Amino acid sequence: MTPTPPNQIPEDALRPHTYDGIQEYDKRLPNWWLYTLYVTIVFWVGYWAYYEWFRVGLNGPQAVEKAMARIEADKLAANAANKLDDASLWKMSQNAAFTAAGKATFDTTCAACHFTSMRGKSENPAAIGPDLTDTKWIHGGKPTEIYDLITKGVLAKGMPTWGPVLGAKKITEVTAYILSKHQEGEPIVLEAPAPAAAPPK
Repeated sequence: MTPTPPNQIPEDALRPHTYDGIQEYDKRLPNWWLYTLYVTIVFWVGYWAYYEWFRVGLNGPQAVEKAMARIEADKLAANAANKLDDASLWKMSQNAAFTAAGKATFDTTCAACHFTSMRGKSENPAAIGPDLTDTKWIHGGKPTEIYDLITKGVLAKGMPTWGPVLGAKKITEVTAYILSKHQEGEPIVLEAPAPAAAPPK
């Protein structure tokens, strides 16, 4: 194949405008450049929809708040490993990361008896578990008493010993979630436990 001499290669047309004495060839943009532009446009639409239209993603302040809550939860968990008391459990009940983790555990292990509403017998008298949202308690309503009750269980009432199953961390989170439905300093009313049902004859 004989190469075309350089003086016979047709030149691209020049654009009519001139900037500072410079003219441009009237050439089409390369495909890789155009595809990059199109992908960028599609990405922008999706990004804008995710964060601005549908509000699915966290905005800047929300992301910072979530990160700070996680840091605070880690600090509280580290302190609880050394000393778990009523004050630390109340602080955990005000932390979104703790209560979210506690709700997840509660819904999978405790809701069968207390319901996801935590209202138990108040919602359905046939339920096994009592209401955990009121101020009436059978075995004590202080944070550490709730923690101990979950850990040891009440076998006579049908509540298993959750300590070996869940472990201290998850029990702490469940306790924090229960306390999040209460206010620190609210009155605690102790009720006498209902008598156990007599075995059938």
